[in-house]
Amino acid sequence: MTKQAIGMIDSGVGGLTVMKEAMKLIPNESFYYLGDTARCPYGPRPLEEVKEFTWQMAEFLMEKNIKMLVIACNTATAAALEFLQENLPIPVVGVIQSGSQAAAGTTQAKRIGILGTEGTVKSDVYPRSIHKEDETIEVFSLACPPFVPLVENNTYDGEEAKKVVADTLLPLKDKQLDTVVLGCTHYPILRPLIQEALGRNVQLVDAGAETVKTVKQLLGELNIAANPLGGKPEWKFFTTGAAQPFKELAEQWLEEQDLNVQHIELGEE
Repeated sequence: MTKQAIGMIDSGVGGLTVMKEAMKLIPNESFYYLGDTARCPYGPRPLEEVKEFTWQMAEFLMEKNIKMLVIACNTATAAALEFLQENLPIPVVGVIQSGSQAAAGTTQAKRIGILGTEGTVKSDVYPRSIHKEDETIEVFSLACPPFVPLVENNTYDGEEAKKVVADTLLPLKDKQLDTVVLGCTHYPILRPLIQEALGRNVQLVDAGAETVKTVKQLLGELNIAANPLGGKPEWKFFTTGAAQPFKELAEQWLEEQDLNVQHIELGEE
């Protein structure tokens, strides 16, 4: 058992959806969260650039003596997971494999939709991962560029957001899907709107939430889980953008008060 924190990185605030699941499922663990809000969104960026940004975030948290790193961003996972696993001395977990396994285990019709950023969809990583589970499953991927700005700008509520989501998802309406993966950690914030647009018969899989289950299992297997009698866990939040808006969103989503949020600089922003 160890008191070291788990590091969590994301392109912005979307990974807080993963953080919320982690706080519920593994409440004894300390977390250091870093959101690169100054350079968000990652989706339209070249994967090599995303890989470099992800490495910068990982290096920052490694200096904090973390025991595990969670890449709570699908685009960053697609771009940098294998590189970080090969170059860091600690376990590194991404969000794609867990989401793929859950989706493959959920679908009955063997027709799965993937909602992701442009970078995630272009990487083709979800279809490859799902086909490792079951090569007979048909996968339909859709890039949803308007979704991340809705969340980052805190404009994800109301009729305009509802229309943006419904219009974006129109290409999937005739695909007879029974399972859809929320392949970006920002998207669970839009879950009610996505569910309404796709219909109640479609099962939504939250890749980030599934990843937390993997993290819990790995902590046990490696015997590095926090001692439940070790006292109150420590949560620290870092952002490359403005600290106050990040703090307000984090406290709203996590339903916590007085969170420790600090602005940091990474690379050339």
